[in-house]
Amino acid sequence: MRDIFLRRRMWRRRPELQRNYDAVIIGGGSHGLATAYYLAKNHGLTDVCVLEKSYIGSGAAGRNTTIIRSNYRTPEGAEFYQRSVELYERLSAELGYNLMFSQIGHLTLAHTERAMVTMAERAEVNQLLGIRSRVVDASGVKELCPEIEIGDTVTWPIMGALYHEPGGIIRHDAVVWGYARGADRLGVEIHNATEVTGIERSNGKVTGVQTTRGPIACDTVVSCTAGWSTLLANMVGVELPIWTSILQAFVTEPVKPFLDVVIVSSQMHVYISQTDRGEFLIGAEVEPYSTYSTRATFPFLEYSARHVLELFPQLGGLKVLRQWAGICDMSPDYSPIMGVTEVDGFIVDCGWGTYGFKAAPIVGTTLAELVAAGTTPALIEPFALERFYDDLPVSELAAAAVSH
Repeated sequence: MRDIFLRRRMWRRRPELQRNYDAVIIGGGSHGLATAYYLAKNHGLTDVCVLEKSYIGSGAAGRNTTIIRSNYRTPEGAEFYQRSVELYERLSAELGYNLMFSQIGHLTLAHTERAMVTMAERAEVNQLLGIRSRVVDASGVKELCPEIEIGDTVTWPIMGALYHEPGGIIRHDAVVWGYARGADRLGVEIHNATEVTGIERSNGKVTGVQTTRGPIACDTVVSCTAGWSTLLANMVGVELPIWTSILQAFVTEPVKPFLDVVIVSSQMHVYISQTDRGEFLIGAEVEPYSTYSTRATFPFLEYSARHVLELFPQLGGLKVLRQWAGICDMSPDYSPIMGVTEVDGFIVDCGWGTYGFKAAPIVGTTLAELVAAGTTPALIEPFALERFYDDLPVSELAAAAVSH
């Protein structure tokens, strides 16, 4: 029986913490675990440990709203996320673990003429890059989602939408577990309940980290800590142009499935999808204040529910099961910050805002290449920290539709 139990474990029991690794990855979420997995799989580097101060997937990866898409506004962003979607499409087979990826389509609603122009611009950028996105009118929205209310009686009548066919939803905790199991089976060590309390440097280079379980010597530290990015960077003397806030969401009781497309409204600042269990998952915009608290608030619930009922009045009788908040780190141009810093060996992966979970596979792939080869992959060059000093922003202000 003991042998059967061990074979069924998702990953090995936490090993003893060694005093030296080739690379230390801080953050046991989707990005950190993906980076560790691809370091081992693509480059054969297994003398790597992932440090997580809580449990695996306890941060943004476990508190997001599961939407996967690539219909971004800038060529740099759209191409980057398209590569991520392509990796997600075959990730279940690669990891040998069902991630429940449902490419049900994604509708970004437009309620004004200006919004329709923005949707047309995004569709053109997407199509030039081979991404399946197109603008549909109000009747097209109704055809794709018969249950939605589009009439003139609503506060913001629907004029049309950007329809992104490959978009969809995925099981977020399955992604975390799949990457953790994959990395573990390739030899990477995963250490939860291990908090980094300091990062050591000498002569402008990383030399190790201090943890609640003792010091670790290493040449490379990769920070994949979402909203806590500035605190980690401060430990090594790197300033990041980031502010931290929270993104909230809630789910209803489960009902018979009828919503087979993701709905997003930039005007109402709300988005909604239905899970495989029949729950309606509803989110809104990031809160307009900086905080590290993950306590959900009643005003968010009230605001979001009101706007959802304008789109789907038939949901009025549903009970709310639970609500939560996740920490987001926001950059000035609403695009991520990835790559090397002025401290040799300290690599950052931050500034994702509400985009991070969508990018996990391509982040892991490119950061692993950066660590292994020592050169920045072309795909993430536009997202370097130094762009803010060179005045080369990659503005995705209009691409989130809700949160940015």
